[in-house]
Amino acid sequence: MKKLFGYIGLAGLAMLSALSYSLFIFPNNFAPAGFNGIATMIQHIFGLNVGYLSLIFNIPLIIAVYILVNKDFAVKTLVYILTFSLSLIVLERIDLSAIIYQTDNGTSTILGPLVAGILNGGILGIAFMMNCCSGGTELVAALIHKYKPSYDFVWVTFVLNSAVAVLSFFVFEFRFEPVILCVLYCYAQSVVSDKMLKGNKEAVRFEIVTDTPQEIADEVIAKLGHSCTLITAEGCYTHNTKNLLICIVNKHQIVQMKQILAKYPATFANVSNVSYTIGQFRYPRETNSTIE
Repeated sequence: MKKLFGYIGLAGLAMLSALSYSLFIFPNNFAPAGFNGIATMIQHIFGLNVGYLSLIFNIPLIIAVYILVNKDFAVKTLVYILTFSLSLIVLERIDLSAIIYQTDNGTSTILGPLVAGILNGGILGIAFMMNCCSGGTELVAALIHKYKPSYDFVWVTFVLNSAVAVLSFFVFEFRFEPVILCVLYCYAQSVVSDKMLKGNKEAVRFEIVTDTPQEIADEVIAKLGHSCTLITAEGCYTHNTKNLLICIVNKHQIVQMKQILAKYPATFANVSNVSYTIGQFRYPRETNSTIE
């Protein structure tokens, strides 16, 4: 049942993505990112529905991923692609003129790709968390990573999206506006999907040199719900033994952490961003222990 509901959820995401294409992308004459951007330009020139093109592009890649990389990932992606493609084919036969976003005089055209980028970025982030993807470049990335784990696929994605943006200038009547809209869409999708993937797993790391480690740790645990790790260190100038506290807290707790450290004038701290945390971090610890 859990797997069934997962597939239903993926199908719902795919239908929502197809609807965003029909309402915000196709009416505003620009190409989105990746393979779907290429498909959109082909649809604009030859009238062939993106749903059919999506199947043509993705089915061979899904088969390759199923055989060579990960069966679960491939099956879930297949469910997504089939639903997305079928939805686009069905939506083409439905009159959506009453609800599509398109301005008669071209004003506020920027809002279409912005909304589409935000929606599809959120959809892509959720799909990734469910061990799935929206096809195209993500499938190519999975195949490349199988044999070239150290290969930086970011550049491949950048080149592909840049090519889509440049080609859209020629496809959409030699205008710069579709290029700008493509870039905007790519940026919005990237930012939102990245935020969805990280979610509340982003944090801040404090490295604190102090003579009062126990007092600081007690306050951190009592007020912030996080603990600390104590390391014995040595100063390179004086060669005196020092206490180094390492503590990771949520971003919204930075001010509270600074207030705690301000009580201890002989304390020095440096702060760095933590892009992702794994394990017991989000919820306060139910323990009486202090320093780990």
